[in-house]
Amino acid sequence: FMINAISPKDRKRRVSTLTSSSDFIRIPPPNLFCKPVTGREFWYLLVSFPCFFQTGKPVSAGEFWDIVAITAADEQQEFAYKQQLSEKLKRKELPLGVQYHVFVDPAGAKIGNGGSTLCALRCLEKLYGDKWNSFTILLIHSGGYSQRLPNASALGKIFTALPLGNPTYQMLELKLAMYIDFPSHMNPGILVTCADDIELYDIGESEFICFDKPGFTALAHPSSLTVGTTHGVFVLEPSDCLEHRDLEYRSCHRFLHKPSIEKMCQFNAVCRPENFDQQDFAGADPACLKLDSDYVYTDSLFYMDQKSAKKLLDFYETIGTLNCEIDAYGDFLQALGPGATVEYTRDTLNVTREESELVDVRQKIFHLLKGTSLNVVVLNNSKFYHIGTTEEYLFYFTSDNSLKAELSLQSVTFSIFPGGTECSGKTSCVIQSILDSGCSVAPGSVVEYSRLGPRVSVGENCIVSGSCIPTKAVLPASSFVCSLSLKMNRCFKYSTMAFGVQDNLKRSVATLSDVKLLQFFGVCFLSCLDTWNLKATEEMFSGNKACLSLWTARIFPVCSSLSDSVTASLQMLNAVKNKSTFSLNSYKLLSIEEMLIYKDVEDMITYREQIFLEIRLKSNLI
Repeated sequence: FMINAISPKDRKRRVSTLTSSSDFIRIPPPNLFCKPVTGREFWYLLVSFPCFFQTGKPVSAGEFWDIVAITAADEQQEFAYKQQLSEKLKRKELPLGVQYHVFVDPAGAKIGNGGSTLCALRCLEKLYGDKWNSFTILLIHSGGYSQRLPNASALGKIFTALPLGNPTYQMLELKLAMYIDFPSHMNPGILVTCADDIELYDIGESEFICFDKPGFTALAHPSSLTVGTTHGVFVLEPSDCLEHRDLEYRSCHRFLHKPSIEKMCQFNAVCRPENFDQQDFAGADPACLKLDSDYVYTDSLFYMDQKSAKKLLDFYETIGTLNCEIDAYGDFLQALGPGATVEYTRDTLNVTREESELVDVRQKIFHLLKGTSLNVVVLNNSKFYHIGTTEEYLFYFTSDNSLKAELSLQSVTFSIFPGGTECSGKTSCVIQSILDSGCSVAPGSVVEYSRLGPRVSVGENCIVSGSCIPTKAVLPASSFVCSLSLKMNRCFKYSTMAFGVQDNLKRSVATLSDVKLLQFFGVCFLSCLDTWNLKATEEMFSGNKACLSLWTARIFPVCSSLSDSVTASLQMLNAVKNKSTFSLNSYKLLSIEEMLIYKDVEDMITYREQIFLEIRLKSNLI
């Protein structure tokens, strides 16, 4: 579609309305509306108020990112990401005139988002030579298989659907929208962010976040001490200013990565509420921070200038191959600031796997970056949301009124659901799905990219993704059901993972005798195997036999049709829930790990497209 850019008079009215309608949404600078900007109505995403962009023309130089890069864990994930980017560009759902890349981690050891950053720098050098030194680059880390939110495992966290937009928006569009005014206030360099977080903030109408200082610059958000234990925490240099402002530029003395509360206090990272007067903030949201308690400033995204990026690239070229897991936040930022010390390099408490060369590589990075400044953009009137687990996903999409209001999240998004859903309080959430009027979805549940028939009942706090359930079925409360298309021996097959939303798929045991420590839907896994007439053997687990988990357990049936696969997996789920029996011996069984190896990305995208076209057709007929 082609929509004319709004007139200057109308533009001023719309920007004023937007500013007053949301405390935590940064409005793009007015000059962006002076020329047509290619892409979908990005800011409709944020406030359900259309700001008109014109599709079909590339963005002008300096208006947007030169490069948007997404990291992938392996070649299969790389292929999935490229396919989805290609589809979005074909439908002109992303700004044109921008270079979009997917950079895959090298095969071998897991290298973490720090290693992925180094790998991305090498890819940029190979593609662009010295030219990339003058680019503004957005680097989005989306590698890994999202074991804590498996409905994002097959097609990626950055392509997670949001209850927003017509047609449905995904995390990628939201990221581009949130950061739309950064490139024009940023020196050449790289902005590093993750695929599963949202940063919302409010600053003065004439103010902008600038990334124009040498070294590193990070955003900082006021948070409780408890939140600080799971994030990076800034120890700021003293400020001469006596009052807090929505936007402050500060210097960081040192950076602490996932510190204990004792450590925060020891290094003077804790701020006292008597120094944080709520009257200092016009329109501040009390929910942003409990002002009657101590607080710290935590991290989200960060920027590094070209000199720092080149320094890291030269280091990566020197070491050749990286065989350990490096954290872009913990291992880069902890080396910065005048108060940084080498002690953190030997702290492996937060490391998933401790490789022999980890400490040595960390120490080299520390000495490489030591003396580099860490600038902090303090956003005192801001919020940081992480949507990386099933619990967070359900809470923010169905229950949290704060995020719902700030992003105008919808209960029913680009779907056909005659039964509808409640409009206030805890609701169900339906995204790009077709549900019969006789279907019921209980509050607290999310249904995405699915078809549900007239006698389907979805219990509370469930996640249903990519599924087709045409016949009578009951999904117990707190069920997770996600279907994947597979290509096996050149034939299309389907398999549906089903378990409890609170099950820990990452937890592993080393021996078969310890399998009893795993839990499926809150039940001892050995008992579940008896229910399904299966035995605990090494052969029933895929991959590393020293890491036995629900992720690698071969328990999910492979079927010839999508609906049959859902039916079979629901039967095994209900058998556990109802303490009945359901034999899996007659099925070929896969683990989730194997399902992702056999996944057919094109068929899953086609299935979503079929739902899209049917919704569009029926919507036009109404």
